[in-house]
Amino acid sequence: MAETVTQLLQARADDDNLAITYEGHRWTWREYVRDAEKTAAAILSVADASRPMHIGTLLGNTPDMLIALAAGALGGYVTAGINNTRRGDGLTADILRADCQILITDAEHRPLLEGLELPGVTVLDTSTPQWTDLIAGAGDLTPHSVPGAMDTFMLIFTSGTSGNPKPVQFAHMMIPFAGPVLADKYDIGPGDVCYLSMPLFHSAALMGGYCVALCGGAAIAPAKFSASTFLDDIRRYNATYMNYVGKPLAYILATEEKPDDADNPLRVAFGNEATDRDIDEFSRRFGCTVWDGFGSTELAIIITREPGTPHGSIGRGFPNVAVYSSSTITECPAAEFDDTGALRNPDEAIGELVNVEGGGMFMGYYNDSAATNERLRHGMYWSGDLAYKDADGWIYLAGRTGDWMRVDGENLAAGPIERILLRVPEINRVAVYAVPDEHVGDAVMAAVVLQDGVELSPESFTEQLAAQADLSPKAWPRYVRIADDLPTTATNKILKRTLKQEGATAGDGTLWVREARSQEYREAVSASA
Repeated sequence: MAETVTQLLQARADDDNLAITYEGHRWTWREYVRDAEKTAAAILSVADASRPMHIGTLLGNTPDMLIALAAGALGGYVTAGINNTRRGDGLTADILRADCQILITDAEHRPLLEGLELPGVTVLDTSTPQWTDLIAGAGDLTPHSVPGAMDTFMLIFTSGTSGNPKPVQFAHMMIPFAGPVLADKYDIGPGDVCYLSMPLFHSAALMGGYCVALCGGAAIAPAKFSASTFLDDIRRYNATYMNYVGKPLAYILATEEKPDDADNPLRVAFGNEATDRDIDEFSRRFGCTVWDGFGSTELAIIITREPGTPHGSIGRGFPNVAVYSSSTITECPAAEFDDTGALRNPDEAIGELVNVEGGGMFMGYYNDSAATNERLRHGMYWSGDLAYKDADGWIYLAGRTGDWMRVDGENLAAGPIERILLRVPEINRVAVYAVPDEHVGDAVMAAVVLQDGVELSPESFTEQLAAQADLSPKAWPRYVRIADDLPTTATNKILKRTLKQEGATAGDGTLWVREARSQEYREAVSASA
C-alpha cells in the first residue's frame, strides 16, 4: 500500500486514463507523471543542494500548479504553497518564512512580485522562453531524496483568520491516508472528473480534492472559483465531484436559480464549514449529495457529520476530540438547552476544541517552535476554535477564541448568534463580532450580505429576530452592516479581524443601529455610529 504521494504518482506512470482537463487541453496520467518528472529534473538542475530544498509556487489552479505539486513529490523536495491573495510585505514574509530558494510563478502572478525584496530567491516564470528552455534541457530525473510517509510533502500556510499565516508541515502520508477513504465512499474512479476550484496551495483542496483524484484515478479539472460560472464549468468538464471550503456554497446559492439547475453531472460535493441551510438548499437545487465535515489546516482535529446530525451541529468528533476549558484544563460539562433551544450554560459548556491525545497528524509549524508549542500544551492540541458538546456528543461551533463578547456582564459567543441570524431567509452570509460599547464591555455587531436581488428592511429584520425564541435579548446585534460582500481569506473564510478594525461603521454599505433596551433598528445618518 502506498504511503507517500511519490508512490501514488509512480503507480500511475503507465495509466492512460484522463488525469487533467483544462480549457480544451488534456493530459493522461502517463503524460502528467512524465511532465512532472521533467519539471523536477529541471528544478533540481538549478537548485542549491546546500540549502533547504524548498520550492515555492505562486500560481493559480492550473496545470502548472498540478505539475509543480507532482514534481515536488517525484523530485523528493518540499513544495511551499504560496497564497496568491497575499500582497506586499505579507507576501514577502510568506516566501522568506518558507525558506524558498526557488519560486515558480506565471504571467498572471509575476506582477505581484514587483518591488519586493526577496534575497536568495530565484524566480522562474512558466510563461517565459527561459522556462521552456529549462524544461527542454533537463536530463533524466535523479531525485533529491526518496520521501518517507512522515516527510514533508508541502508547507501549507494557515488561513490567517486570527493572525499571520503560519506554515504547516504537511506530511506525505496525508494524501494516501485520506484519498482511498473518500474515493471509496463516493465511488470515484476513472471516468469521474473532480472539479477543484479551491486553492491548491491549501490543505482543503489537497485533502478534499487532489487526494480523491490521485487515489481513485479520476481526472482533475482545475479552475478559479466563480459563483457565476460554476454551473457552466460543471457541465463543460462533465464534473461528477467537487470540493469546497468556507462559503462557496453560499456564493453559488446567491445567484439566480434556474429551472434546469439540477440538469448537471455533479453527484457529490464534499467540504467543510457550510451551513445547514446551504447544505440542504445546494443538494436540492443542483441534484447532488453534499457531505460536510470539519478539519483544521493542522489536521489534528477531525469531526464528521453522520445521519442524524442535529441542525446547527458539525457532527461528532473522533474519539480523541473534546471540549476543554483553557483556564482549568478540564473537560467542559455537556451543553444544556432550555425549552426554546437556547444554550442555558454557555460559560461552563463553551470551551476550546482539543485533541486530548496530542498533535495527531499535526507535524508542527515550519521553523516556528513558539507557535507550535502554543498549539501543543498540557499534552494536548488546542485548536483555537470555540465549541460546545451536548450530552449525546454532538459538537457545535461557537467561533474562534477571539470571538468571545462581554455584553452587559454576560459572556456571548458569536457562533450561536450567527446560526440564528441565518434563519432570516433574506440573509446569505453573516459575521458576528464585538465592537466597543460606548459605556463598558462589548456591543454585538453583525455584518450581513443579502441574497441577490432581495431587500430587507429594518422593520422586517426586527420582526424576524423577535420570532426567534432562543435569541437572548443581549445577543440582539446593536449594529448591523448591510454589505455587498465581506472580506475573506483565500479559503473563503470571513476575516473578522478586518471587520473589527473597521468598528461600528457602514464601510461601503449601510449601517443600522439599535438603541440599548430597544428592539427597533434605524438607519444611521452617517458612516459610523
